[in-house]
Amino acid sequence: MARAIWTGVITFGLVTVPVGLYTSTEDHTVHFHQLQRGTSDRIRNKRVNERTGDEVDTSDIVKGYEIDEGQYVVVEPDELDEIAPGRSRAVDITDFVDLDRIEPVYFGRTYYVAPRGKEYTKIYELLRAALAEANKVGIATFVMRNKQYLTALRAEDKVLVLQTLHWADEVRDPRKELPELPSGRAARGKELDMALQLVDALSSDWEPSRYRDTYQEKVRELVRAKAEGQEIAVAEEPPQATNVIDLMQVLEGSLQAARSGRDGKEQADERKAKAAPRKLAARSSAASKTAKTPARKAPPKKTETARARTGGAGDRRELQKLSKAELYQRATEQDLPGRSKMSREELVDALARSGGRGKKTAA
Repeated sequence: MARAIWTGVITFGLVTVPVGLYTSTEDHTVHFHQLQRGTSDRIRNKRVNERTGDEVDTSDIVKGYEIDEGQYVVVEPDELDEIAPGRSRAVDITDFVDLDRIEPVYFGRTYYVAPRGKEYTKIYELLRAALAEANKVGIATFVMRNKQYLTALRAEDKVLVLQTLHWADEVRDPRKELPELPSGRAARGKELDMALQLVDALSSDWEPSRYRDTYQEKVRELVRAKAEGQEIAVAEEPPQATNVIDLMQVLEGSLQAARSGRDGKEQADERKAKAAPRKLAARSSAASKTAKTPARKAPPKKTETARARTGGAGDRRELQKLSKAELYQRATEQDLPGRSKMSREELVDALARSGGRGKKTAA
């Protein structure tokens, strides 16, 4: 069970709900110790006096702000604690704004927010549901570990999420900071049309599990190979930058490759779908041979009118049990239009609506 890294209250209007803050992510980076070359001796960092070279105890260290070369204003840690803002441990929502109005560059770290006790779940869910329904985020400030944060409280499925935001003066203006930016006239005409087609050909649903940190995998493979005395494969060089003169040719080649890849994926899905009925039949045959009791007589099939009357509710429950390949096979048998581009849930919806009635239209 995760432990809260901060506890306090969320307030909006006169409503208050006690909550705890929990980290939402974990680091999977491979960590190394520092060793002296040729030995197994660990390297340690020490706090030393720059002038004398002597090690200094933590209790003897104070903070200094340099106002001139070699001249400092000394500040004790306790003095900083005394002026820390918001010592009431409250996330006080002052504004509600549209989520899509906050530019991504402002977002920092993400935390899960949970109620501190079952008695507070109703108020917690009330705030979450209101934010979700309005598609708004609550803007608030709070203090954690002697630092004040600007935050956005937003709703996800069954949970509130707190995201820290950068202050306005922390966000750099790209027009002032970046050396080269394109003009608005650079992306027009046939090249833009081709780029849009390429984006469409490579578009898919967001599935986080499809993506892996391949660099960390290679780091682990490097460690394993060196431990076993094996040779290490060297990574390929990055591709050369695209020449503007060859841009249309590169776009056309990219689009053709993307379409070929998608066609290959769809063909693979179709092959899986065709194989699915055979696998189901084999499992049914095996099950019938091992059955110890006689099978009960199956109920009569629903008529088309009955299917329409029930809205396919029973069918939907059965469809939810099938794999995407099996759903695609049924969609193919019924000639459902657009089936090759449907997700699993879209196939379930389309098959439930069809109620078993085939539509003689090309996909």
